[in-house]
Amino acid sequence: MTDEPFETSEDARRDRREHGGASSLRPDDDELARRTEQERVEAGIDDYDPDDVPPATDEPVPTDLTESEEYQEAEAELRREESEGEVYPLTEKHPFPPSHYDRS
Repeated sequence: MTDEPFETSEDARRDRREHGGASSLRPDDDELARRTEQERVEAGIDDYDPDDVPPATDEPVPTDLTESEEYQEAEAELRREESEGEVYPLTEKHPFPPSHYDRS
């Protein structure tokens, strides 16, 4: 057994009038998890503490899907079908969407 003092940030003083297990000074679970992760990093078990990593600085690049090639092609095909009367709104006269069995 070693005589070296054990260093901790926890306040270990307890009221001697209380039962040893009945103390209201329980270690904070979040603080305990943080210290455990810090010790794992110091021991070389983990490469880094995920809580110590700063957030990413790059803003996500906004993308406009209407400018994509696939969207443009689909839009052109829809305009072509509308102009040729292949696509029309559903009405009493046309209660079902058009079918394209003749194209196969």
